Amino acid sequence: MATMEQLDEGTWEKFLSAPLAVLMLSKKQCISCTQLNDELSNWLSSGTAPLKARFGKVMLDDPGMSRFKLAQPWISHIDIMPFMAIFVHGERVSEWGGGTLSRLQNKVENFL
Repeated sequence: MATMEQLDEGTWEKFLSAPLAVLMLSKKQCISCTQLNDELSNWLSSGTAPLKARFGKVMLDDPGMSRFKLAQPWISHIDIMPFMAIFVHGERVSEWGGGTLSRLQNKVENFL
């Protein structure tokens, strides 16, 4: 069963270098982020999510993520939350702001 990994300063680099990594960028006070996270967590725990993809979340307002933000300068241009990005072997291949679980599922299917 796939799970949502809570990424931190020590885990984000290895996560992004996975063959297929789906990254959710979020903030604590973001209601839309919480809703999508809940939907995504339910999907992941249902056993129907693809096992070939890793799913992870970075809370941008958590302390200690400065190296992540410096290594990913595109993050400073994000204005819609939650923000999703798909990485293939460390290369960002897709990204979008907001959205629904069905949009995420469709994007992931494109890379499987």
